[in-house]
Amino acid sequence: MTAKKKSKTEAAIKPKETIEVALCKGETEEEATARKLTRPETGAAITIQQWQGGVCTVTALAKTLAVQVDDIKNGNMERPEAMLLSQAHTLDELFNTLARKAFIQDHLKNYDAFLRLALKAQSQCRSTLETLAAIKNPPVIFAKQANISNGHQQINNGIPAPATYAEEIKNQQNELLENTHGERLDGRTKSEAIGVNTELAALG
Repeated sequence: MTAKKKSKTEAAIKPKETIEVALCKGETEEEATARKLTRPETGAAITIQQWQGGVCTVTALAKTLAVQVDDIKNGNMERPEAMLLSQAHTLDELFNTLARKAFIQDHLKNYDAFLRLALKAQSQCRSTLETLAAIKNPPVIFAKQANISNGHQQINNGIPAPATYAEEIKNQQNELLENTHGERLDGRTKSEAIGVNTELAALG
């Protein structure tokens, strides 16, 4: 019985764990490999490929993830929203399954362990839904512009700076003088000398 020869297509099939690397202009093979391995989608593709049991090649997974990354950059959030909702459903299922397992336990240690895991799954489900809600309805932030110079000084645009205590006292003194004499005192002009009677009357 003769062994069946492999076709060229079968011989050309590469292991699914391999990663295809394309060289850019002026780039060495080592630099191209480093660039490819440090891309986020490549790392994620390797992890997914291992957990999925090698159903798909790392290169195909990396290409698919790269397309999804481009969608996010262009503002398409359908994939993250679908992913978060799916994860919330999965976490909710984990919560219910673990809660039911905790109910049938006879030993307190096992009961406590399953119940703790159930509550952790419930907490993660809540956090996932909160993240999804934040994506769908981002919070609105109101901020005032402030100009800060050197030293301890801050100027808020549109808000008049309060008068200092010394300025308030000075203004009050000027107003008091005006109300009393009808005019301000001018310290720059000299007043006329007033004669003084120096003769003293004799004491009797």
